[in-house]
Amino acid sequence: MIGTGAAGAGEGVRVRVVSLVPSLTEAVAVTLPGVLVGATDWCTHPAGLDVARVGGSKYPDLDRVRALRPDLVLLNVEENRREDADALAAAGVPVRVTYPRTVPAALDELAGLLADLGAPGEPGWLAAARRAWADPPALPRVRTAVVPVWRRPWVVLGAETFAGDVLRRLGVVNAYAGDPERYPRPGLDELRARRPDLVVLPDEPYRFTAEDGPEAFPGVPCALVSGRHLTWYGPSLAEAPAVLAAALSAPLSPAG
Repeated sequence: MIGTGAAGAGEGVRVRVVSLVPSLTEAVAVTLPGVLVGATDWCTHPAGLDVARVGGSKYPDLDRVRALRPDLVLLNVEENRREDADALAAAGVPVRVTYPRTVPAALDELAGLLADLGAPGEPGWLAAARRAWADPPALPRVRTAVVPVWRRPWVVLGAETFAGDVLRRLGVVNAYAGDPERYPRPGLDELRARRPDLVVLPDEPYRFTAEDGPEAFPGVPCALVSGRHLTWYGPSLAEAPAVLAAALSAPLSPAG
């Protein structure tokens, strides 16, 4: 984990930004064309993004980052490593570290970042996201779910996660929301013992599919959801409530 301290870019200044966070890459690229000069190999949106690539989020090539002469590097507590943030700061590269744990915090953090980078006002996608989350669709009844984000070993959403808040606002209570860890690693027997009403299986960071994941939870409905809409905080937030609600309302029928 890395700290949440940030160095701003200054108002009214055309900056060179390197993003090590896929959702922020998308937010900056679609809002301020020309500002972004580098991104990770995992930054897949917007489609056709043509900037220098600097390796992965967890293990970026810091020499490549520095060679781009960035005025600001964007990082996130969960996506990136503290040692990379510290190394960039030690080399005199300003960094800005994000750490939203709720939808409102993400929306406000995005607004502040884009304003600091020179956006003249909130972009249309951000205004649309605020409207979408002001009154999101919800399941007819609240369901308690386990939310794996990895297997071998199993890792699930725990306390105070952004994705957990997203689900809560759509009528899904995380069975591990009260766990002392943010990403617990329970065994499969323990997961089953929680007797969830629903299992939520995103397609990233682990790519759960109809053939890989639901078979571990016989008798429990499993909803396959878009990881981008569940965990990214950027333009995808505008459509996330509708996309996720549709998937949560139509889980795979329980097997076994």
